[in-house]
Amino acid sequence: MKVWDLPTRLYHWLQALLCLGLLTSGFSGNGPHEVIGIALLILVLWRLCWGVIGSDTSRFSHFLRSPLIVWHYLTGKIKHTIGHNPAGGWMVITLLTCLLIQSLTGFILMGVFDIWINESSFLAGSDLIGIVHALTARLLIALIGLHLLAIISYKLKHVPLVKAMFTGKQSTSTDLSKTTNSAQVTSSHMVAFKQNRLAFYCFLICVGIVYSLLKMTGIV
Repeated sequence: MKVWDLPTRLYHWLQALLCLGLLTSGFSGNGPHEVIGIALLILVLWRLCWGVIGSDTSRFSHFLRSPLIVWHYLTGKIKHTIGHNPAGGWMVITLLTCLLIQSLTGFILMGVFDIWINESSFLAGSDLIGIVHALTARLLIALIGLHLLAIISYKLKHVPLVKAMFTGKQSTSTDLSKTTNSAQVTSSHMVAFKQNRLAFYCFLICVGIVYSLLKMTGIV
């Protein structure tokens, strides 16, 4: 059945490409690092917006679960049906938080927020932002590695997560057969998708916000 809308799938692969470009250009010192960072911030802002107003399986309210639910899932006490599983949901939030910190600290280092940072601020002339930027870059590598390990683990269990992010369709036969809660099974077949044009309008708003910020501070 279809579980991922087109905007979410495009976001996933664009994020992967931008992360690769960001890390490569950042650690090598070559390439359009700042341009990639600007694009990444726009993308992250869009995902935060889509996590609130987007399709069911893209919404944070759909996949964010309590630590107890996550533990029960990891120990096999409950089974997952569709979309992000309870553990994967928190990985999404962790990655988004890391990317947002990366983008915002990068913007500070670019001087985007200089008009709001006066000389008496603890940020003025401090190495703190640079340190946070460097640490989150390394944390991002670790999170990506953990994400890839999870993909391999599910692949060994015959759960094709990568294929689902291309096609938008997820096989639920195995999970549903193990689910004892009939109400949960019924609800899993009722995924509401938002129109793609709503995602596009949201994206344009995010572009406008970032462009206005850069324009205001004289970066562009």
